[in-house]
Amino acid sequence: MPEFNAPLRDMRFVLHEVFDAPALWARLPALAETVDADTADAILEEAAKVTSQLIAPLNRSGDEEGAQWRDGQVSTPSGFQQAYATYIEGGWVGLAGNAEYGGMGMPKMLAVQVEEMLYGANSSFALYSALSSGACLALDAHASEALKNIYLPPMYEGRWAGSMCLTEAHAGTDLGLIRSRAEPQADGSYRISGSKIFITGGEQDLTENIIHLVLAKLPDAPAGPKGISLFVVPKVLVNPDGSLGAANAVSCGSLEHKMGIKASATCVMNFDGASGWLVGEANKGLAAMFTMMNYERLSIGIQGIGCAAASYQSAVAYARERVQSRAPSGAVAPEKAADPIIVHPDVRRMLLTMKAMTEGGRAFACYVGQQLDLAKYADEPAERNNAQALVALLTPVAKAFFTDSGLESCIHGQQVFGGHGYIREWGQEQLVRDVRIAQIYEGTNGIQALDLLGRKVLADNGQALRQFTAEIRRFADQPGAPFAGELFEAVQRLEDVSDWLQTRAADNRNEIGAASVEYLHLFGYLAYAWLWARMAQVAEQNLPEDPAFYGGKLATANFYMQRLLPRMASLEQSIRAGSESLFGLSAEQF
Repeated sequence: MPEFNAPLRDMRFVLHEVFDAPALWARLPALAETVDADTADAILEEAAKVTSQLIAPLNRSGDEEGAQWRDGQVSTPSGFQQAYATYIEGGWVGLAGNAEYGGMGMPKMLAVQVEEMLYGANSSFALYSALSSGACLALDAHASEALKNIYLPPMYEGRWAGSMCLTEAHAGTDLGLIRSRAEPQADGSYRISGSKIFITGGEQDLTENIIHLVLAKLPDAPAGPKGISLFVVPKVLVNPDGSLGAANAVSCGSLEHKMGIKASATCVMNFDGASGWLVGEANKGLAAMFTMMNYERLSIGIQGIGCAAASYQSAVAYARERVQSRAPSGAVAPEKAADPIIVHPDVRRMLLTMKAMTEGGRAFACYVGQQLDLAKYADEPAERNNAQALVALLTPVAKAFFTDSGLESCIHGQQVFGGHGYIREWGQEQLVRDVRIAQIYEGTNGIQALDLLGRKVLADNGQALRQFTAEIRRFADQPGAPFAGELFEAVQRLEDVSDWLQTRAADNRNEIGAASVEYLHLFGYLAYAWLWARMAQVAEQNLPEDPAFYGGKLATANFYMQRLLPRMASLEQSIRAGSESLFGLSAEQF
């Protein structure tokens, strides 16, 4: 079974050297006394131990055993209960949670590194706490003080878990079609009835309670998405003193049988007149739930990075040891019967693609985390507003581009192993299966692309986009900035395509959907180019201190600019081909 080792050196490089996170934290009063460089390093070190020694060893066994359902009860695989108990002792569920209710109050820039470790070690295990963290975020932002006092402390502690109950069998992306109902009661509660599917962690044996956040409609609700309300519905009712009372009318009808993440319980949940309480305002539940969904979208994007990082680690180790054929330029290991396959150009192409995309994604995740921290903690309203605009713009890119490239990387890792990559015990086939869901749940990547282009770029005439590209131009304008020419060309390409689509979409709305996925990838490759240029700048400055590490950064940056960034040209060509060819067939001709 392959081992997992958290990429601590690279995480510190991104956090401390590229983004100088400690300096940012020092100027934000809410974080200045909470975290510094030493605290961050200590957290990363401990997270690395927990993920590599406690959680990663359960990855393959958890996949083979899977979560099990019997008579409405779900059992997680062997070892999960004990590992989860140890995990919550460290306070990991509440790492970035509100300190007023028992969270640790750590910045998101740090939390994204820990999330990557979790997903790289064991995606199924990671999902149980990821949903809890997201549910806490929604409650903290929208629930009444009374509800927050009841639910947040035990959820941050990890004794209670959270779930997100949106999807119904007939209503996925179009949540306005949901049929779940909420009947007001005299005591201010509501009776929730309906069925939800694809509910991650909807039932499990890790925690003493599960707090479901459920979308439902009131009797007089308007039709469509403007008639959706959000309710907190506990599995076990909570007494006034905070102790657990009677079971609520909530049950798990079955588990889904899935391609991957088999140790994660994906549940059909039935609410049969269950007691629930309104979160936020009536008929405004979708906006409240989006607080959680946007958190989960970034988190699931990081699943793509984590799986890719794990795949890369084992692929590199294998490529160094596996001997097959001689190098094209002549024997590299003449004392052996053949050379290690890492000498072969195509193997290097795959490994470098994995390395460039994974490390670029790690930097981009940290940048999005930085904007989330500024949006939450910055003193100046203008700085908070600018950061929030960037978060809205970049969230769909992070979710979709991280996961699209994560699957590509895991497939490359599997390919490096050849036939062994298709065999279970080497771990690569599980990573391919586990990462595949990340392109689908929390809003499919096609939906993320529509959101980016239609709502985040074209709807405001590209204002948020220009805010982002202006930051890239400022970097490239610096004297001696690495890859300045490549950045200016890439920025101009994205802006020109955006303007072209703005004009085309005014006459033909099909142009948005026809171009959206290619457009999101165009955006992603530009973002990674900028971050690789920033990493190269730091590497150039520090090369004498550690030639192996920083030299590796510079070589990978060169590979990205020469072999991956040119993908933007073909993406632009596909976009400019327009939507007409998509409608050349009638439905019957497919």
